[in-house]
Parts: sequence; C-alpha cells; structure tokens
Amino acid sequence: MAYNTDLTVRQWELINPLIPTNKGRGRPTELDLQLVINAILYLVRTGCQWRNLPKEFPKWQSVYYYFRKWSKDGTWQAINEAVRKMEREKRGREPEPTGAIVDSQSVKTTEAGGERGFDGGKNTNGRKRNVVTDTVGNLLAVVVNAANSDDRAGAKKAFARLSVDTISSLKKIWADGGYRGENFLDWIHETLQSVLEITYRPPNANGFVVVPIRWVVERTLAWLGRNRRLSKDYEHCTKSSEGMIYVASIATMLKRLDAAR
Repeated sequence: MAYNTDLTVRQWELINPLIPTNKGRGRPTELDLQLVINAILYLVRTGCQWRNLPKEFPKWQSVYYYFRKWSKDGTWQAINEAVRKMEREKRGREPEPTGAIVDSQSVKTTEAGGERGFDGGKNTNGRKRNVVTDTVGNLLAVVVNAANSDDRAGAKKAFARLSVDTISSLKKIWADGGYRGENFLDWIHETLQSVLEITYRPPNANGFVVVPIRWVVERTLAWLGRNRRLSKDYEHCTKSSEGMIYVASIATMLKRLDAAR
C-alpha cells in the first residue's frame, strides 16, 4: 500500500546519495532504506507510535534503529543542509544564506521523561525548540533543551551547529526582543562576524501583528506544526526531538523541490 507521505521517485533520487550505508567492513546494509525513510516520514506526519507503524513498512525496531542512529550521528542535519542548498538554488539563490532568523518555541512534553523545565513566560512545562532559519524559511539548525533555558544560550548552541560555510556567509541575524542584551550582540559580532537586528511589534498594536522578517521563522514553526509528531515533544532524548524536526523540515523542502520541476 502506498501512503501520501511516501517519497516520490524524484525525491528518492535527490536524497538517496545522502544516506549513509555500510559498504565496508562489518555487516552490510540489507534493509530497503527507502522503505525505512518512508516509515519515518509516515510516523512524523501522522504522529503514530513506533509499534503502530503499518505492516507494509519494515519492522518498527529496525526503522527506529536507523532513525535513532541518524539523529545521534548528525545524518538528519547533514541531509537537511544538502536539501536546503538544493531548494535555495531552485529559487535562483546562492546555496548559503547571507541572513538568518532565530526564534524559540516552547512545547509540552509527555510522560516519556527526559530533559524538561517550566517556561513561565509561555506557561509551558516541557522543552524549547531553538531554531535558526534562512530568510525564506528553510531550517538551518535546531537545538532542543528544557523550556526554562535561556533563549540566548539556546541560540548560541543552534548557531554552533551550523557548518563553517554557512557561518562564513552570514552577514545579518534577526531576532525578537527576547534576545536583547549587549553580551549576545557582541557574541554574534565576534563569533559569527554578523550584525544582530532586534525586530519589535509596532507600538500600540493589539492582538496578532505580522512583525517584519520575524514572520518568516514563525511560518516555519507553523509548517513544522503540521506534523502531528511535533504537536508535543514525545521523545525521551532531545537528540531524537531534533531528529524529528529535521525529518519534518526535509519532507517540506523535498515537496517544494518535487513541485518545482
């Protein structure tokens, strides 16, 4: 049975070369990795439990093994970076961005346990997703930690995940008022050689207001929120949480690339 979350032929052609396989010493990869990724995409989109993956996919233990392995060793982030460059080039842009936007999102956790905390500002007991996007909304990096963590500390960790090429191309960073402070501004300048601009809501504005440039990262968070597995943080380990977010990001960009043919 085919599912609407399955990779198309074109999407598989794009990411197949990016998937690590064991062709050297040790046990060779025997599973059909396209089916493995289809299963992971299905789980992230629908929000089902690992044990409830449909029988058309490989055994859930095998699927989980690859998801967890690629979350820990950085494979998901590497695939996300490669697909992001393809997507930018399809738009006629340079593969590396000159501008980035940073923001955070606090989400509730479940009984799975693991790192968590209480965000008093958002009245949320759970975890914080610290995300960095380019100016078209493609995810550059994500760090997940306790919801009571400082936004600026989370942003520093997220920027530290960027490749040298990405960091060297950045010229300007946008953020909201939660990232104010001379120390963070100086850190951006000294570490990234970039300029930090704080964007504010218009004065005397009531209710929802589209804030210039910052709406881009908020739209990205909305895109990610369409995946039911991300409605809360269901993972015990923050590495798995980050892996889920990268998978959702990869799926979003692959759809754009497929539609752009």
